[in-house]
Amino acid sequence: MRLLNKLGCTLSLVLLSGVVWAAKIDTVKTYSAAMKKEIKAVVITPDNYSDQEKIPVVYLLHGFSGNHKDWIAKVPSITEYADRYHLMIVCPEGNFASWYFDSPEMPDVRYETYISRELVNWIDAHYNTVKNRKGRAITGLSMGGHGALYLSFKHLDVYSIAGSMSGGVDLRPFPGNWGISDVLGTYAKHPEHWEKNSVINMTHLLTPDALALIFACGSDDFFYDVNVNLHEKLLLNNIPHTFISAPGGHTWEFWENALHYEMDFINTHFKKQLKTDQ
Repeated sequence: MRLLNKLGCTLSLVLLSGVVWAAKIDTVKTYSAAMKKEIKAVVITPDNYSDQEKIPVVYLLHGFSGNHKDWIAKVPSITEYADRYHLMIVCPEGNFASWYFDSPEMPDVRYETYISRELVNWIDAHYNTVKNRKGRAITGLSMGGHGALYLSFKHLDVYSIAGSMSGGVDLRPFPGNWGISDVLGTYAKHPEHWEKNSVINMTHLLTPDALALIFACGSDDFFYDVNVNLHEKLLLNNIPHTFISAPGGHTWEFWENALHYEMDFINTHFKKQLKTDQ
């Protein structure tokens, strides 16, 4: 565990004068057979991307009411990470309020299947990627923070690294918020859906070495208490992880700063894991 008092104050991201970041940004259309529709994603490839070298991929999820363009619009500097760490970043469409579920209430909402199977397979088929879990990470903000942990916990065969920023890691305290009841059914009628699909109740899926795990939340965030609870449960279960607690709210300023730490963490683990394959 790392407890940081102020995000952004200890990590130097100063770029050398004259350095030009030239990562390429594309918007691609993919097809979901599960939902029978085309879905967009922003794909960022590094400046020196080629068809000769396989590179790892970070899937970066948006929050409630957002879309695939949120990250590149709000934090355009994410392109620098693709160049700095020589990796791809994929920002998929997660719908307005899917919570990245295969919904038990809405047959046409199958974002778990889409993100963790269909999109991963499409990216691997169209780009020169590391085509196994050692070359895949997933993180996101708010609804996307929940989604990243939810998908990685359930699909340990797909992802080896996971993160979350201000994630809704326990849905149960918020039965009337953010469209969750639309995709899970109301808590009053279907409490079992809320219980089994809250990340905090899914830690039994992890073993100590199953997943490199990092998550952050600001102390002024309405999701702060549930993130602290997840941290304490992981400690109790002896699951290694990095938890970043810092001043801040549910804001893009916090997420932009938190992403610095998460991308550094992801890059470190990619290097460690992929080195063993060489």
